[in-house]
Amino acid sequence: MYGDADVIRRRSTELHEQAVDLRTLADRLVAGAESVDWPGRAANDLRLRMRDRAARLRDAAGQHETASEALATHGTSVADLTEAIADVERKVASLVADARGRQAELSSYDDAAGVTRTLDPDDQQLVDFAPPPSGHKDWLTVTLPGL
Repeated sequence: MYGDADVIRRRSTELHEQAVDLRTLADRLVAGAESVDWPGRAANDLRLRMRDRAARLRDAAGQHETASEALATHGTSVADLTEAIADVERKVASLVADARGRQAELSSYDDAAGVTRTLDPDDQQLVDFAPPPSGHKDWLTVTLPGL
């Protein structure tokens, strides 16, 4: 899940471009062997060997495409999860700030009236919340009142 989605997408694009380059190389290899004005059995063997090498290059290009697609999918997942974590962080920050505001109001009320009031248990849980580091996957499992 961790990673930089932009870096992952760039690497995916690079793999796709390498696949294109490998296919182009395979085509040039076959075309070059076919264009040689050289008759005979050795020439035919060379052409067959170059076609075989070209087929292997095309297989490698296919593997690059598969890897590119997998990386693109992973990059999308990373971006989605990163946004989900940021969304939870924003919501929690707002909930905690609101609870601290209510706590401050109670404190000023206690001072003015001389009566002690206690903070709502949900607000107390929010005020006492110890957040995971910013961007950490643990944000996805945070359970707090109001979330």
